[in-house]
Amino acid sequence: MKKTWWKEAVIYQIYPRSFMDSNGDGIGDLKGITSRLDYLKYLGIDVIWLSPVYQSPNDDNGYDISDYQAIMDEFGTMEDFDEMLAAAHERGIRIVMDLVVNHTSDEHKWFMESRKSKDNAYRDYYIWRDGKDAQTPPNNWGSCFGGSAWQYDEETAMYYLHLFSKKQPDLNWDNPKVRQEVFDMMTWWCDKGIDGFRMDVISMISKTKEMPDGEIQGLYGSFGPYCVHGPNVHNYLQEMNEKVLSKYDIMTVGETAGVTTELAKQYAGEDTHELNMVFQFEHVEGDGKYGKWTDEKMSLTTLKKTMSRWQTELYGQAWNSLFWDNHDQPRAVSRFGDDRPQFREASAKMLATCLHMQQGTPYIYQGEELGMTNYPFQSPDDFRDIESINAYREWCAEGSLSHEVFWPCIIYKSRDNARTPVQWDDSPQAGFTTGTPWIAVNPNYKKINAKAETADQDSVFHYYKKLIALRKANPIMVYGKYELLLADSEELFVYTRTLEEEKLLVVCSFCDHETSFTIPEEFAGASCLIANMENAYDKPEMTLQAYEAFVLLKN
Repeated sequence: MKKTWWKEAVIYQIYPRSFMDSNGDGIGDLKGITSRLDYLKYLGIDVIWLSPVYQSPNDDNGYDISDYQAIMDEFGTMEDFDEMLAAAHERGIRIVMDLVVNHTSDEHKWFMESRKSKDNAYRDYYIWRDGKDAQTPPNNWGSCFGGSAWQYDEETAMYYLHLFSKKQPDLNWDNPKVRQEVFDMMTWWCDKGIDGFRMDVISMISKTKEMPDGEIQGLYGSFGPYCVHGPNVHNYLQEMNEKVLSKYDIMTVGETAGVTTELAKQYAGEDTHELNMVFQFEHVEGDGKYGKWTDEKMSLTTLKKTMSRWQTELYGQAWNSLFWDNHDQPRAVSRFGDDRPQFREASAKMLATCLHMQQGTPYIYQGEELGMTNYPFQSPDDFRDIESINAYREWCAEGSLSHEVFWPCIIYKSRDNARTPVQWDDSPQAGFTTGTPWIAVNPNYKKINAKAETADQDSVFHYYKKLIALRKANPIMVYGKYELLLADSEELFVYTRTLEEEKLLVVCSFCDHETSFTIPEEFAGASCLIANMENAYDKPEMTLQAYEAFVLLKN
């Protein structure tokens, strides 16, 4: 197995709007990030994945880009970006940019030209189709953010495709001019000195020529078979690799919804010349009652089965990304752990142990290292996220579900749970801003904040700091082979990692009560590498406390 810096790195995702505000306008910015780099250096992370900071009208919080080579006014200037990049590099921290090239904003100059006329030079930069008739879109596809995936444009009396918001028209990657525009833009950023790209919905860039009605799923037809892992996606990524990626020492990770382990070996195989690793979402999807919306936890056996398959089937052939949450997922401790006050810290540390001891590159989402929790939403007016707002309208306000039925589901999984400001201290607005924040601060910030946790050696923060340091000192955490134990247990997630003569035993309790556990005989006399509670490991029979986690190392 090839050794690389990005396999050994720990990555920290920053959602700039909610990270740190430097000028009191209530919106996080680049100077705010620069001001907190010492905190990230102290935590020990190696790479920052920066959610989009490009010029954008913010229909989807920056994932609708109007200029790929300019900075969003609210976030600062290109000079601010250059200062942040230099300051990060001075601290040995790399910067990975979010690359959003499945679609642009409808305010991008390419689209504004494209919609002017059918013979405009930019017309074929996007996907235009005639409707079935004057009132009917080309097919029944629904967009990811609700409503039809087609928007009628009166200027030329045709529809354009948007798999997300109607203000996010999809690019036509079959046009070689589009691909070259993207490659030139990527080269410009690489020459500036950035260290890689996280590629937003990159598995969607190739669509089939035929666009028939899709199978009805929820309120609309599914576009999946025609727009995800399309006919030319691997050709286009290999072309991207040849023309851009292979020329720089950078890290690439693709957001590849719907990916299987076999497809992941194509996207991120050791020798396929596409990407370094993929994000897959099986462990955070598939539990919905109403589309993606649910208030029920996935069973532990299902979670283990899914995560273990990715561990074993990619081993030695492709590289995995490890994450519990990000800007599109609710807070990990509220979803997979237990955010009740008596269990929050223990379960946050347990989840960190479970993830960081697996094979793959671990991602920490801002605030996860503090054990930040979901927000206690009281009404739909609390939401800022277009997906949550549209879903409430479609399923509840205009749909068939009552508020009482749907509300627990949407507050459990809303993306806005992850987007409340980072809780820096116990001062007003959690030290995030001196103004009014763009989205409310979680009221539990007086107890859960970075100032308190960096001062407390037993905090969730310091547990993450220790895990990161252990990873740097123990190659087995990066390269060891994984094996699941107790597959049928609904209480314990137990696995081993093996590298040459060394072996790790990882034991994580996912329940809120005591459980019994027998340490395998081969780990008799093994040393404890890390644990989130005090316990004795010198006898095989032991009782685990609620959400207890420990790791034994046998040399």
